[in-house]
Amino acid sequence: MEVLRPTLIRIGGRVYRKNHVREQAHQQEEEQDFYAAPGDAADEPCDAFMIEETERGYRCAMDIPSPLYKYIIGKKGETKKKLETETRTSISIPGPGVEGEIVITGQQRNGVISARTRIDVLAESFRKKQPFTHFLSIALNQAVIQEKFLQFKEEVLEKCSNDCGISSTLFQNPAKLHLTIGTLVLLNEQEIQKAQELLKKCKEDFIDSVTGGKPITIEVTGIEYMNDDPAMIDVLYAKVRTKDGSNKLQLIADRLMEQFVTSGLMMKEWDRVKLHATVMNTLFRKDPSAEEQNNRTAGRASKERESFDGRKILKLFENFCFGEVQLNSVFLSQRFSTDSSGYYATSGQITFSCSADSSAPTDFA
Repeated sequence: MEVLRPTLIRIGGRVYRKNHVREQAHQQEEEQDFYAAPGDAADEPCDAFMIEETERGYRCAMDIPSPLYKYIIGKKGETKKKLETETRTSISIPGPGVEGEIVITGQQRNGVISARTRIDVLAESFRKKQPFTHFLSIALNQAVIQEKFLQFKEEVLEKCSNDCGISSTLFQNPAKLHLTIGTLVLLNEQEIQKAQELLKKCKEDFIDSVTGGKPITIEVTGIEYMNDDPAMIDVLYAKVRTKDGSNKLQLIADRLMEQFVTSGLMMKEWDRVKLHATVMNTLFRKDPSAEEQNNRTAGRASKERESFDGRKILKLFENFCFGEVQLNSVFLSQRFSTDSSGYYATSGQITFSCSADSSAPTDFA
């Protein structure tokens, strides 16, 4: 039962229980309430944020992306009013679409702290429901890979087109072949800048030492599928491995995920990053621009997907070689975007090679 096992939310090293209000016909998701778990009382002084003492009491300013304002305001302002009443504070929120600070004022310090904590929990809870906007990617669209991928597509359609669910619409755009390290919800320019800075810090902290300032040579060979029934496949992907047999690429991907999860910019979905290059995806059947989805939306999307029978493809192309390439960059890629090369537009990137120009484009075809 949810009452006995409520959802736990971690913010700034503190743990909170999510308390669902009994639903009524007029209530919306914005009207959920939250309270601190025992031992983490929201009303106790906390060093996680700054409380300023003023002539009239206390004040706390906090940065919340504008897309989350509506969840703090609630339907007809009810959530905001409830927060103000229960914490005996006044909460000032910028206008719709205006980036700025939410300011909490009150005569009691504990009341301001409580309001701040509740807003943090609300924002974090509803952030998890937002579709991802960016993702960390490693491009696999070098000319040799694109050429072999197009050969793979042509041969699959020639030999397997009569199999259930197979069509040309299932195939990835060759210019957008990539590895996904993790997805991010970045809701304003400040959060994008934070992600850019963290990516650069990761390069300095561990990527340079792992790569030795050199590109990583990989082989893209063989295919595999995501689910457990080869007759009903939604995602078919190409496997990757380092040419020297090392775990350099996996180590970089896992540590990047760990750092971005710790920062709060990325949700942890797996213990390790599954390095794979999607070549066929049933999401593409209806929307060629669709991106690979994460845990939060994959379940809902799968109900609308028409799987394909991949048994013959797996038998004929089990060891298909897509080529050997050098990887030299990690991109902060924008979802649903395209740059002049055909790859995703980038909000930032780092390179492995010490001599590489970080502003230079990857070798796109």
